[in-house]
Amino acid sequence: MVFRFSDCVHGAQRDIERQIFLPTATASRYASDMRDDIEKILFHEQTILRRLDELAADITRDYTDQELTVVAVLNGSFMFMADLLRRVPLPLRVDCLSVSSYHGGTETTGVVTFDQIAMPDIDGRHVLILDDILDSGHTLHAICGKLRAETKPLSIKSCVLLRKLKERAAEAEADYVGFDIGDEFVVGYGLDYQERYRNLPFVGVLRHDVYAGK
Repeated sequence: MVFRFSDCVHGAQRDIERQIFLPTATASRYASDMRDDIEKILFHEQTILRRLDELAADITRDYTDQELTVVAVLNGSFMFMADLLRRVPLPLRVDCLSVSSYHGGTETTGVVTFDQIAMPDIDGRHVLILDDILDSGHTLHAICGKLRAETKPLSIKSCVLLRKLKERAAEAEADYVGFDIGDEFVVGYGLDYQERYRNLPFVGVLRHDVYAGK
């Protein structure tokens, strides 16, 4: 039996196609299914990234020569955090808080749950909280209150990707804001509904019939 190099190449190519191209097609189908649930896109990826360039410039200017710790609120801010901090050329520390207030619904319950006992070590440092969205204000208000009560930071400011233009149930305001939006339920770019849609590359309004009655 004679083995030809071209047979090995073609065989390897078929293996690669089975391992890569078929799953990619499947992934594309699921991505299409998620996009079908979107009523409208508010901010495309490139629009978000351009705004992050501006936010990063503001943060860099304000915190130059400061001891800065960035505290990201999980899970919603992970994309926002990664893309924003790559644009901030400062020596900084990064920590995370796992906090929830929606508990699978489309409106905050008003009850903010902290999933860890110990707070980040931020004594004597300036703190910038990163969150995906400022909605009712409950989450940001609770985080700032807990950090001030249990730690001794030099200052606490906050930065949100999205700020809903609405009356807030708790006193809270962001120091840096990516975009203002109406009182709509949005997903994508880290924001979810029942842990879905986080990996969409844009921010969009979820169709009402997707979550109505749930």
